Amino acid sequence: MVKFGLQFKATLENVTNVRPLGEDFRWFLKLKCGNCGEIPDKWQYVTLMESVPLKGGRGSASMVQKCKLCARENSIDILGDTITPYNGEDSERFKTMVQFECRGLEPVDFQPQAGFAAEGAESGTPFPEINLQEKDWTDYDEKVSESVGIYEVTHQFIKC
Repeated sequence: MVKFGLQFKATLENVTNVRPLGEDFRWFLKLKCGNCGEIPDKWQYVTLMESVPLKGGRGSASMVQKCKLCARENSIDILGDTITPYNGEDSERFKTMVQFECRGLEPVDFQPQAGFAAEGAESGTPFPEINLQEKDWTDYDEKVSESVGIYEVTHQFIKC
């Protein structure tokens, strides 16, 4: 059982508190089998809402899957209490946004998509429908008459 942290990095313009919204937020990942090294082409997602029992009564995980190549059963679990917002002072620095507990799997890639939220840095204006699939997002904060944005989104995984 290994914990991996997903570190998020972006340039923030007049926004703060960038975070996944809701327990149904989908973390799209590419996962590598720790046994045979297979990395499926398809993106897989995990959410906090889903919970699958593990064999042998060892609790549950967000996702349990069998490797198509070696048939080993692997699992990944989102550690909900580790989800942390990315704030204005974090701009242009890597910060761990979430941790995953993995058994037999290693996350190797992350694709941000819809479901993020943020707030205006000065105004507190909520921006609840942010899609980061293009690695950039822009809008306009009417309360303070300035543009807002999240740019150059990137990530890395670290062992925790």
